[in-house]
Amino acid sequence: MTDSISKLEARRIALTAQGFAEPRPETADRGDIRGVINRLGLIQLDSVNVAVRTHYMPFFSRLGAYPIELLDDGAHERFDLFEYWAHVASLVPVEQYPLFRHRMDDGIKRRSRTLCTADAEYLDLILEEIRTRGPLTIRELEDPGKRSVGDGRSPGWWNRAPGKVALEYHFATGDLTSVARRGFSRVYDLPERAIPSEYRDAEPVSREEAHREFLRIAARAHGIGTGSDLADYYRIRMPEARPRLAELVECGDLREVEVEGWDRKAYLHPEASTNGAVDARAILSPFDSLIWERDRTERLFDFFYRIEIYVPEKKRQYGYYVLPFLLGEDLVARVDVKAERDSGTLRVRGAFFEDGQDPERVAPALAAELKLMARWLGMKQVRVGRKGNLCSALREALR
Repeated sequence: MTDSISKLEARRIALTAQGFAEPRPETADRGDIRGVINRLGLIQLDSVNVAVRTHYMPFFSRLGAYPIELLDDGAHERFDLFEYWAHVASLVPVEQYPLFRHRMDDGIKRRSRTLCTADAEYLDLILEEIRTRGPLTIRELEDPGKRSVGDGRSPGWWNRAPGKVALEYHFATGDLTSVARRGFSRVYDLPERAIPSEYRDAEPVSREEAHREFLRIAARAHGIGTGSDLADYYRIRMPEARPRLAELVECGDLREVEVEGWDRKAYLHPEASTNGAVDARAILSPFDSLIWERDRTERLFDFFYRIEIYVPEKKRQYGYYVLPFLLGEDLVARVDVKAERDSGTLRVRGAFFEDGQDPERVAPALAAELKLMARWLGMKQVRVGRKGNLCSALREALR
């Protein structure tokens, strides 16, 4: 008989698995950073820098105002990370490197057709340049080439400069890896200079076993989720994930459960736990693994969330870069924020509390978290605009 759990229990399991049931350290250090990485399994990267790069935020949300320089240049070496296509572009613990070899092999096959007209000699020259000169970004290549103008409609690689196409080809196939980011540009290097040999030369892991391990990591990080929730963590197609999930249930690595209000069966990690109510307080990145799967966010929190960056301004409901606010065990509000670095201001362009929430409870907690975020980012002040039903209470709480 399949066990049943309530939506509240599922929410608490998810929050606990993601690290929100634990108190923040007084002063976060490298061990705390590594702990978050180990717990989540991967950290998503994204180019948007309206407030702060998204890969910094999961650590702030869980640890508070940690020294941000810990994740600047050298983070790959300090925390044994590499970058690859995991959820999307992501930072991943280096011990997972063998699990991605099948994707690198797929990259060779997938890119070969795309690059059938590419200059093979140029591809070799790019690889040799990095072998000779050391880690490089595209701008540092001797001959990055010029981006093709095209017709303005062609997607992806066809509108990229030849140097970028070559670097991304080698990155996808594992001939190069990314060892850092300068600005938001990848710094490419040879894997033999960046990936420890014990992982680089490990025995190949089959696609099936890699998918089983990806799903185990996803289940541990999520605590509970549907098959599609777990498969999405490492972007495994459901036809491939389905038999692996059944195998993991069969061997006891997952448990099938029913969750109140969910119309699909769920999978529970056997070590998932909750010690009662969760008392969290956190501003979340749109790309935090707690909420990046929007349907799951709605199922867990009754919180409809869509990022509106790509929505025309006049059609936006909440704003450009809107961050959900977690208080206790509910998503209670959302804020449209921007770091105005020239003036040292963390600007709240809009603030909204959710239906059924008390603004007199939400505003002081959100104000405290915004002040903490401002200090963490080196901002001198927080300023609140006038858009949204929480603005008045938030301004008052910030005084």
